[in-house]
Amino acid sequence: MKNNNISCNKSCSKKVDFEYHQRKWRKLIDDGSVLSVLLAGVGGQGILLTSKVLSEAAMLDGLDVKVSEVHGMAQRGGSVVGSVRMGKRVYSPVAGKADFIMSLEKLEALRYINKLKENGFIILSDVEIYPISVYSGDISYPKDINSEIENITFNYIVVKAVEMAKRLNKVRVANIILLGCLSNFIPISYKCWIESIKKNVPHNAIDVNLKAFEEGKRIIN
Repeated sequence: MKNNNISCNKSCSKKVDFEYHQRKWRKLIDDGSVLSVLLAGVGGQGILLTSKVLSEAAMLDGLDVKVSEVHGMAQRGGSVVGSVRMGKRVYSPVAGKADFIMSLEKLEALRYINKLKENGFIILSDVEIYPISVYSGDISYPKDINSEIENITFNYIVVKAVEMAKRLNKVRVANIILLGCLSNFIPISYKCWIESIKKNVPHNAIDVNLKAFEEGKRIIN
């Protein structure tokens, strides 16, 4: 896969077959399965907004949705996590394992990788935000997170979401860029994504968020 905005794992030498993922998940959902997405990041990266856009897009597309409370340290740099589950009928917002992990920070992907199902997929932003414990000298930030992830799974892609967001002159839309990438994998219609973005982002930021979504959506096409 040739794309300056994405780093590929060893299984990504060919184009990601997102149509396969969409077909697979459409059938699984039609058969009664629940799709679970775990959202991870740090305070200030917009995890709450991300979960709102994702969950409302799914609801607009007619799916039953349950959202776990986004929790963690609200201040910048603190770990934050939440989850969105969707299907024909969803009884609990909490899942033992996630089908997808979307992480806005590299260490947070590694922190929650034990929550990934065996054949699950990770989409993570290529950005490192050191926690307070690193600055205080209590711990060291892992030197090669990609290799540590590969020791567990090859099913991941690393997106230069912050770098892309800076080119849009709005670094805060990195979360929507990752959602655009995630949208290639899950069976939610394009128009529902767009409507959800328009409903949930500030009015004066709709255009840049729509551009961010489009950038993320075509990153693996």
